[in-house]
Amino acid sequence: MAFHKIPKDDTQHQVHLDGAINLLGNNLQDEAERAGLDNHFQRWIEDLKDVDNPQLHQIVVDLQDLKAHFGGGAVNEETVTRLLSRLGANTVAAAVFAENPNTAERVTKLGEALSAAAQQLGGSNENTPAQDLKKDSAQNK
Repeated sequence: MAFHKIPKDDTQHQVHLDGAINLLGNNLQDEAERAGLDNHFQRWIEDLKDVDNPQLHQIVVDLQDLKAHFGGGAVNEETVTRLLSRLGANTVAAAVFAENPNTAERVTKLGEALSAAAQQLGGSNENTPAQDLKKDSAQNK
């Protein structure tokens, strides 16, 4: 008897999206120390793979990097901030691929939560590209 993978419906994807949004609203350092974080990342990665859209590849790669980073012990704030920031922008952009409006809304909220988490983690170190350029120019003088 062959077992077939039952495709997830939009409700399951929405539940996973809600879980990820709630997770990002918590203290990420505390979440990193809990056992369930790895499962959140894995569900998220699997949901994206189920969509089977090559445009989402970078999000999958960044999530796998983030999962590996959190699973590796010491958390490098700069790496996590960079990944969260890029994931936020790419996730908001990916909302157009959601066929269900409720899912699209959650994807947008998730992207916004990722960007907010990146800013929270980066704190005052978060610069705009113009500020980075100005800082680089000042250092090269």
